[in-house]
Amino acid sequence: MDIEQFWNLIDQARGSAGDSTDADDIASQATALLAAHEPQQILAAQQILWDLMAASHQAPLWAAAYLINGGCSDDGFDYFRGWLIAQGRTVFEQVTADVDCLADLPAVQAAEAEGIDLDGEQTLSIAWDAYEIATGTELPSDAFTINYPDLDPAWDFDFDDHSEVAARLPRIAALFPE
Repeated sequence: MDIEQFWNLIDQARGSAGDSTDADDIASQATALLAAHEPQQILAAQQILWDLMAASHQAPLWAAAYLINGGCSDDGFDYFRGWLIAQGRTVFEQVTADVDCLADLPAVQAAEAEGIDLDGEQTLSIAWDAYEIATGTELPSDAFTINYPDLDPAWDFDFDDHSEVAARLPRIAALFPE
């Protein structure tokens, strides 16, 4: 499995989901689709998933997740990025290139209007679950690596400082005022 195949899998899962913005439903669909692959392909998907998690390990995205979800712990940031991956390649690439464009996404606007969190915890276990379905065994813990880049030290401030976040992410801050 390569990155193209991974994103195609996510697109298929989004198409099969009852709600193409529901990260849990997308994750369930992706797990079922991935479980039909050979174990080596599932292992490759796990590495791709963690490579995407590393690519989205950005302080501006964490600040945006903090505003959108009304706070964001380490785990919460992982789950938010799981949600982002479940939204598909186009959204993922747009957001990782320009975090403030999150304000344009209907799901983010709905999160603000309805007071819901954007969480894709299940997305992070797609390959684990698929591997167990396919093989009856747990995915080997040494089958992948996780290498998060350091966060930009220029973003080392309290994300509760709305004026500082607003200066850097004006559209998200306007959508989620103090």
